[in-house]
Amino acid sequence: MAIDQQPDGRWKVDIEPVKGKRFRKTFKTKGEAQRFVSYCRAKVVETPVWNPRPTDARRLTGLIDAWFELHGHSLRDGQRRKAKLDLVAKRFRNPLAAKLDPQVYANDRRKRLAQGVSPKTLNNELGYLRSVYNELSRLGVITYANPLAQVKPLQIQERELSWLTSEQITELLQAISSGCDNPHVEIITLICLATGARWSEAEKLKSTGLRNGVITFSGTKSGKVRSVPITKELEAKIVRHWKQHGQPNSSITSFRRALARTSIKLPKGQAAHSLRHTFASHFIQNGGNILTLQKILGHSSLAMTMRYAHLAPDHLQDAVLLGPLILREDY
Repeated sequence: MAIDQQPDGRWKVDIEPVKGKRFRKTFKTKGEAQRFVSYCRAKVVETPVWNPRPTDARRLTGLIDAWFELHGHSLRDGQRRKAKLDLVAKRFRNPLAAKLDPQVYANDRRKRLAQGVSPKTLNNELGYLRSVYNELSRLGVITYANPLAQVKPLQIQERELSWLTSEQITELLQAISSGCDNPHVEIITLICLATGARWSEAEKLKSTGLRNGVITFSGTKSGKVRSVPITKELEAKIVRHWKQHGQPNSSITSFRRALARTSIKLPKGQAAHSLRHTFASHFIQNGGNILTLQKILGHSSLAMTMRYAHLAPDHLQDAVLLGPLILREDY
């Protein structure tokens, strides 16, 4: 056997495993040259498929680690996402990443759905796994196809968004003012109702975020900064509150207790978030523009904002005016 390095750094193979069977080829790396030698030796007995690349033997956790080091660390929720991915790998007993069986995955998903895991959680998990393979493929870390590319997300039944009427808003604010020991709950609630902010955004609002009747939210879910004007009365109330009580602390528990003291019934998971829905719903009902609402709420796509479109006064009225059936009084 002869594997010699050439002056240009490449490696030349010149072997004759059996008399009359001679093979010559030049490679960029010594590893490829050695694999070619093994291939040639086997060829005198059988005809294997020549593949200059070694088999990717990385386990799923190895792929997840590579994804996090190259891309995931830059995401706002990268650490949380990696923790969830590690749990997935553990549940599947850390298989070879290239051999993750889509049928096994789909069957596991079916069992977890029957156990009560929500479709949204399962779809998020699928999206996280797909992104690992897709991102590493874009970076050239892996060369094989995404094994979960053909697995479809579960269909999710759209929930009706819960929002408060004017009477319920009054009831909630009375419950907060009369029974909350946390002084920040009321002002955070008012900010959410006036701007459509998420509870966490209003809770983290700093004095630098309030200027000339405009609240500017940073550190948002989308990562984008957005500004929403407010009334002079609310601005003055916020400034007085900060002078008297300082910056808000964690207040969500006190808000939930106040909500529980009212007659208001909301679906699970829509407590503080109902304030955001309330702003959007009243905005549209009062004739607000859907594109303006998208900017106020900070939605990345109009499809998210369109969930409120059915509340517009003239929504789908053309179905009555332009449909084929027009009833006369004498029918």
